[in-house]
Amino acid sequence: MIARTAHLRGVLAVALCVLALNVCADPNVASVDRSIVERQILVMLHVPPAHFRPDANYVGNYSTQVGRAARQRFAEELAAKFKLRVVDDWPMPSLGVDCFVMEAPSDVAMGKLIDEVAMDARVEWVQSMHLFYLRSHNDPLFPLQPTASLWHLAEIHQFATGRNVRVAEIDSGVEIDHPDLRGRVAIVRNFVDGRDAVAETHGTAVAGIIAARADDGVGIVGVAPQAVLMALRACWQTSSDGNLAVCSSFTLAKALQFALDQDANVVNLSLGGPRDRLLGRLLDVAMSRGVVIVAAADPTSSDGGFPASASGVLAVAADDAHDLPTAILLAPGRDIPTTLPGQRWGLVNGSSFASAQVAGLVALLLEVAPHQKPQQIRETLFASETTLASRQHHNIVDACAAIANTLGTCACGCSMVGGTASAPSR
Repeated sequence: MIARTAHLRGVLAVALCVLALNVCADPNVASVDRSIVERQILVMLHVPPAHFRPDANYVGNYSTQVGRAARQRFAEELAAKFKLRVVDDWPMPSLGVDCFVMEAPSDVAMGKLIDEVAMDARVEWVQSMHLFYLRSHNDPLFPLQPTASLWHLAEIHQFATGRNVRVAEIDSGVEIDHPDLRGRVAIVRNFVDGRDAVAETHGTAVAGIIAARADDGVGIVGVAPQAVLMALRACWQTSSDGNLAVCSSFTLAKALQFALDQDANVVNLSLGGPRDRLLGRLLDVAMSRGVVIVAAADPTSSDGGFPASASGVLAVAADDAHDLPTAILLAPGRDIPTTLPGQRWGLVNGSSFASAQVAGLVALLLEVAPHQKPQQIRETLFASETTLASRQHHNIVDACAAIANTLGTCACGCSMVGGTASAPSR
């Protein structure tokens, strides 16, 4: 089934919150000019031991020492000698130095400059200025994503972002010029009609969950923000609010064949219907070629419905579903912020979107270990979820444990026990 976009909780409040966040989240504010930083060096100047200094202040008020003024004067002399500019300074008493930031002209060879400045006997050491980045995301809706906390997604992205993994989203149309999807969709094909660009609710929402841009100052972060996303339109929207869409065996088969031709690594099918021989055979061929198929399970069906129930397919339902077969994985499925047509964001619910998150996670696993077979991916996901003994459902996906078991070392929020990742209860 194409899962329905859920009734939004507090639509007006959320809309106002999103608007406010987007206004405040200008990525150009207080941005770092990398070209300037690359011309800066850190110069550490000796601070004599206290018992050798007539100006020593034994009550620990380091900043008032007369000797510090002398070091500042020397820093200015050193800067003038090498045509540098003193930008800032800070005492580092635990290291016994004062640290000075100096900036060089653009035509200076930085390596040679550092060697020359370091020759002065009063200099403890000199080094380049380096840039470090916080291991999180500046996208304003990221903290609202269930995967941000449940899956420790920012930590996982230190190890994998889905780079070079080809994910085929077979769905309704995707708004490819959405701010969070711009430049993220590598291939767009329409197997429904002759229209080139169709923006529809379900397809746009699924695309954002899988592969929305990271660290662009707007919206959300995809589970696999650097995956190679193929937006293959095989379904079409039949209601103005986007809550209903339909596909045919033929349109789906064309899209599946195209995905095979394009060497897709992962195929996401957030849809369901009657068992279909053509599609079943295409799925068998895909999996025999190593393609991982992820499908949304129908929570009202005893076996999850088709294609979720097809042998070898990773069937996924929302984690608020009940009385499902243990062969079905559960992933976050309520109040998931994602991309919507009209350059908007909103909240969605259902197995469709739980499936999209697992498809993104599979892309991360394939980046870490590219030669895994579908069965290995399946075993990894089920092995990781069984480590959560404190959970009511033993088949809730644990992304941290899955990544850790693939890496052989903890990726986030876990510990290794007997070669298997164990995550604390959350």
